[in-house]
Amino acid sequence: MLEIKEEYLKKILPLDGPSINEVKRYLEKYNDEYIVIKCGGSVLVDQNLFDIFIKDISILNKLGFIPIIVHGGGKRINNKLNELGIKSNFIKGLRVTDKETIKVVEKVLIEFNSEIIEALKVQSCSSQSINSRKNNVITVIQKNAELGFVGSPIEINKTIIDKFVDDKKVPVIAPLGLDEKNQTYNINADTAAGFIAKKIAARRLIIMSDVEGVLDGNKNLVPEINSNSIKDLIDNEVVTGGMIPKINNCIDVASNGVKGVVIIDGRKNHSILFELLSKKGSGTLIRK
Repeated sequence: MLEIKEEYLKKILPLDGPSINEVKRYLEKYNDEYIVIKCGGSVLVDQNLFDIFIKDISILNKLGFIPIIVHGGGKRINNKLNELGIKSNFIKGLRVTDKETIKVVEKVLIEFNSEIIEALKVQSCSSQSINSRKNNVITVIQKNAELGFVGSPIEINKTIIDKFVDDKKVPVIAPLGLDEKNQTYNINADTAAGFIAKKIAARRLIIMSDVEGVLDGNKNLVPEINSNSIKDLIDNEVVTGGMIPKINNCIDVASNGVKGVVIIDGRKNHSILFELLSKKGSGTLIRK
């Protein structure tokens, strides 16, 4: 990583983000290592949060970090399907995806992927779209017949990702994949991000969500936790509902070569910068 002058940091860092002194201390920590960032929830539908997210990614890129974005799009997909009068059914939080639905899902996710690319361009951040129609990197098999065109990732084409990273471009990956017959499948975005993080041996996986992180029995944020302690929270029904699959995915990733997985609150301004470039962080760090 190149030495970054203080004047440059003053120019690119937000006033309401981590201090310059803090940032300088953390610049070397993630030197030449992948950081996979999964964005979902409010970040994708609240224009102000989306704009802050885009600025934060462009700052990381300008600081010499290697962010890789994996985005969701569930709310946008719901809106489009409702608009078209197509009913959605879910099994354990996963959308049942028939032939009609997968066409809509693919179209919405690719359109949104392009929006992220354009928004980064405005911030003078070069990026590259990766989706099922362009530069596909995820090979899948069908998760099960009941869910239809919902895929489980089985392989990643790291060569394509590495090429864009070498060109100083931020890869922006839609959670879509192709099977051996080139059929498109929808993938749960947390699953896609986790699988990619494992396969490219990322230093960090950051899951941006609409929750503070992992909460204890008194509803206080747990700053750091290991897999055994999390299992206790699940067994004691402190962690429940939709957080259980999210947490299990995080444990799996943290147990398979990724040094830390963090669930952060995407509703807070500059949560990514505070997580990576400050002592206090901004969510729950999950370790093996």
